[in-house]
Amino acid sequence: MNLKMPVLVAAAVGGLAIANLSGGAVANQPDQREWRGLSAEDRADLLDARIAALKTGLKLTPEQEKNWQPLEDEIRAEAKARAERFAQWREKRGDGEERGDLLERLQRRSERMTERAAELQKLIGAAKPLYESLDDGQKRRFAELMRAGREQRRWRREG
Repeated sequence: MNLKMPVLVAAAVGGLAIANLSGGAVANQPDQREWRGLSAEDRADLLDARIAALKTGLKLTPEQEKNWQPLEDEIRAEAKARAERFAQWREKRGDGEERGDLLERLQRRSERMTERAAELQKLIGAAKPLYESLDDGQKRRFAELMRAGREQRRWRREG
């Protein structure tokens, strides 16, 4: 059996994990209809699977395991915050709330970007101890998993 295959599978699944774990608002994305069709339990199960895939792809040592939990906790916190933002967006959209003029929309976008920057700083803080303990091969896999997630988000945005 090719030893690279489990790593590639974990990287692919982990990439999907990062796409959904660290992404911003997903309301305007083409596949949103399918995502809305999932129950809260389905989304929780997928989050669990994606986190497990990321962890498996990294092949952590027992010493590195000690630094895993803060990262996992932050990933889960981001997923919860994203779900709450999306629920608020849907509620406002359902109420027929006005979109506002160009400057109001730009202001809201600026606020979302500021919030996202703060979330990323928390993620960096949670990931840093683990990342610094990884060997070169693990760091490459971690980078690939993160890159795959960014590419997945871009693909969904662009349709």
